[in-house]
Amino acid sequence: MTIYLHSLGCDKNLVDSEIMLGLLYEVGYQSASDPSLADIIVVNTCGFIQEAVEEGIEAILELSAHKTEGSCKALIVTGCMAQRYRDEIAAEIPEVNAILGVNDFPQIVETAAEILTKAGHEAYPPNIQRSQQDLAVLDEKLFAKRANTMPMHVAYIKISEGCDNHCTYCTIPSIRGPYRDRPIESIVSECECLVEGGVRELVLVAQDTARYGTALYGKPRLHDLLKALAALKDLVWVRIMYAYPEHIYPELIDTIAEYDKVCNYLDMPIQHSHDGVITRMGRKSTNAGLRALIALLKEKGIAIRTTLIVGFPGETEEAFEHLRDFIEEVCFDHMGVFAYSQEDGTPAATMKPQIKAAIKKARQEGLMTLQAHIAEKNGQALVGQVLKVMVDGSVGEEDDQIIYSGRSQRDAYDIDGAVFFSSPMEWMSGDCVQVKITKAKGYDMWGVIERGECH
Repeated sequence: MTIYLHSLGCDKNLVDSEIMLGLLYEVGYQSASDPSLADIIVVNTCGFIQEAVEEGIEAILELSAHKTEGSCKALIVTGCMAQRYRDEIAAEIPEVNAILGVNDFPQIVETAAEILTKAGHEAYPPNIQRSQQDLAVLDEKLFAKRANTMPMHVAYIKISEGCDNHCTYCTIPSIRGPYRDRPIESIVSECECLVEGGVRELVLVAQDTARYGTALYGKPRLHDLLKALAALKDLVWVRIMYAYPEHIYPELIDTIAEYDKVCNYLDMPIQHSHDGVITRMGRKSTNAGLRALIALLKEKGIAIRTTLIVGFPGETEEAFEHLRDFIEEVCFDHMGVFAYSQEDGTPAATMKPQIKAAIKKARQEGLMTLQAHIAEKNGQALVGQVLKVMVDGSVGEEDDQIIYSGRSQRDAYDIDGAVFFSSPMEWMSGDCVQVKITKAKGYDMWGVIERGECH
């Protein structure tokens, strides 16, 4: 039997997709490269904001055609949207055979088997959601079964699940449940297997990575996890994503700065700089605290990526200009901007006044234009320097030279900019080379190879 899995949303969701694939491969399923060739289609959805929900609905409807008109015998919907809109999906899209929420997806093998025994003619009822008590401990055996779908040299590592931050705009706590950690030993074991299989960069993800350890050990232990991973022999880099500024602590900063294998990079979503907006968002940071933290990170040579929300209810023109001035002053290395999405069931959804869509869009575009200039200026400051670059792959040929795309420690895979260089030699994804930067434009840089470090 063949399986086609369509994964939407964040990289944390991708890890769930990889676990499902691993479970299905274990019992004999094979991957289909095209949905028209699949016996079973799984859509792992995102439900964080309305735009993601709409994307999920579109994907389900498009793929359902392979069930009504093709050879697909089962259509299964999983993930955050399945958790959030379980009843609506069951009522509105009859082609769907099963709906598995964010804590039900380990039942994918049993669910698929039950549908196939019914020859796909009867709708399989949605699974009963597990209680919150059942969610306190993650099933660590699942992570050992995952099938990495990323390029062989990169893998995402989910170090915790759920969230207790309860930001006023966010649906995640109601969808994913309470915050809980994975044990250090289990994470290291998973990473050892991945590194033995060729992974050279581990990317740590969670809803708030800086909180790691507080649920299981009673104190922050992300720095201890980083040290354990840095000891893996063939690992080149470990990178941290989604560390809330409120929970970043001195030992973590020192570990990032001191350990060569820990990327001098921190993804730190601040969402806003104006104290009034920050307070309404339910965040615990302050403008003064953010300035001090950013100054310390820069002093340690740590590149910063952040994300912002514009158009939050009550964001005045003055508050927006405050944010714009803040960005110009601190000059983030990388930045993403989202327009606020009014989500049912969140406190912010009922706040007044809500900002018009056109204003939100204009503010978003204005900040991204500003960031493009800042990013290019940051890149130009690196011209003449030699950076260690991990090769992601080749992108073409020119004058008997192979053109490669790669990244320095300052750039996350598939999110930030790239470093391009040419070489007559063949380099593999995951190899590292020394590149002297000669040009920077937009978010990307170009350079000439000085030497290779590993092959």
